Order: sequence, then structure tokens, then C-alpha cells
Amino acid sequence: MGRVLRFLVKVVLMAGVFYGVAYLLDGVQVVPNPDGPLGEPGTWLWIALIFALVNAVVGPVLRLLSLPFVLLTLGLFLLVVNAALLGITAALTDRLQVDGIGTAILGGLLLAVGAWIVDQLTEKR
Repeated sequence: MGRVLRFLVKVVLMAGVFYGVAYLLDGVQVVPNPDGPLGEPGTWLWIALIFALVNAVVGPVLRLLSLPFVLLTLGLFLLVVNAALLGITAALTDRLQVDGIGTAILGGLLLAVGAWIVDQLTEKR
């Protein structure tokens, strides 16, 4: 599978993960846009794409800057980093709303688990 196709499959699967996170957590709301080019599913794809870009661009910088805290907490600080990435994604789009730091941390944890599963499903074999 080519890189572009693998990336597109990951975005589609992460849209499903976002749907699950929004379904499970009351504090994470997605405002679908039925009038968009792809309808309501397009909103989920848009949010997953923005999250993928934020995770690819801002994620490594945040992880590097927080490395002492990650080492000090034996990796638990990565939950705060994931919450920050979710918050940045919510700030970049008006279609995603996160209602607080606790919800962002739990949402970041669920997204990290979901992203790990997506990576396992789409990795090269």
C-alpha cells in the first residue's frame, strides 16, 4: 500500500475513532455539517485530518519539550501532551469542542489507544 493511500486509510479510521470518542465522552462534541461537500461524514474526516496534521507537526515538538516531565512521570505526562494536541485541534476548527482538561486528558487517552490500533491495522507487513 502506498504512503498516500495508507495515510488516507488512517484518516478514515481515525474519523471512526473520533466518532467513538465523541460517543463515549459527554465533554467532546462534534458539530456535523450536513451542507458540507461530503455531508456529516466529511466533518469527521475533516477533524481527523486536522488532528493528524497537528499530531505530525506540533506533536514531536511538544514531546521533545516535555521530555524531562515524561521521564520524571514515567510516561504519564504524555497524557497531558495528547490532551494538548486534542485542544489545539479543537481550537483550529469550530466543529470540535472539548469541555475541559479532564475531558481532554481522557479523550487524548482514548485517541492514543485508537491511533495505536489504527497503526497496527495499517502498518506494512
